[in-house]
Amino acid sequence: MKAKVSEEEWAIRVDLAAAYRLVAHHGWDDLIFTHLSARVPGPEHHFLLNPYQLMFEEVTASSLVKVDIHGNPVGPTPFITNPAGFTIHSAIHMAREDAHAVMHLHTPAGQAVAAHEEGLLPLTQTAMLVRSDLAFHDYEGVATDLDERERLVADLGDKGGMILRNHGTLAVGRNVGECFVKLYFIERACQAQIMALSAGDRVSNPPQGTAELAAEQGAAGLAMAANLLAWPALKRKAYRLDPGFAT
Repeated sequence: MKAKVSEEEWAIRVDLAAAYRLVAHHGWDDLIFTHLSARVPGPEHHFLLNPYQLMFEEVTASSLVKVDIHGNPVGPTPFITNPAGFTIHSAIHMAREDAHAVMHLHTPAGQAVAAHEEGLLPLTQTAMLVRSDLAFHDYEGVATDLDERERLVADLGDKGGMILRNHGTLAVGRNVGECFVKLYFIERACQAQIMALSAGDRVSNPPQGTAELAAEQGAAGLAMAANLLAWPALKRKAYRLDPGFAT
């Protein structure tokens, strides 16, 4: 595959395959039923999605499936893609010019917060850093109805993340690394919230004004930290775990 695509597309394939492996490493995968995608540069509006029948730990740069805006594979492939993944990801990729990567998970902690009436609470620094950049979308059933795309996009607006109520979490980024780190923060915040609430009702809320301050700090520094520091380190970890993802 490397010889058949541009250097830019291959670099994106390697990053996205690394993200799949890291999701599996963190235990965030849901068998084969969630999805991470990345836009392919060019006017054709193509994007990369996981082969539906592969575990995340098996995904490689070459096995990622390039699809068009109708969900049809671009070029021959032995793999199929997830219809729900196409619905959610195509909606955001087509509507947001900055949505070069979109990642969606069904972790137990993410689903638990998605089922909570108040969503993500400002209980931890991690939650406060990302909470103001989160949107919410009401559950409409398994996302196979293309009509839902308009409502997804409207609810997301210009936010960098979303809680899909009764469903899971989602992040949007200008590249794969930025998107992954946003998703990490969202998932970490969800996990901490469930742990805190399960420990009893004596929860310590932050002093007045600090949640807003942390939100400003997150908006200013999260993307820079992701691109310059965290993602390069995470890719090195992916190579240490199994360099086969980059084939």
